[in-house]
Amino acid sequence: MSWLVKRSFTLAGHRTSIALEPEFWQALEGIAAAQSRSLPTLISEIDAERSTDRPLASMLRIHALRGSH
Repeated sequence: MSWLVKRSFTLAGHRTSIALEPEFWQALEGIAAAQSRSLPTLISEIDAERSTDRPLASMLRIHALRGSH
């Protein structure tokens, strides 16, 4: 059984909630720490680079799987 953890962030001046599995949050936190960034900063950068036809949660999962870039 998979469960999601919802977190809220301000992206481009708008408040948004993102729901991901705990393992993806852990991976993203690790990537942010390795890059000396905060998690909100990392998420904002990923959001700014994604195309509008790709959901942010999907892009975050892909980024977590890749490890960083």
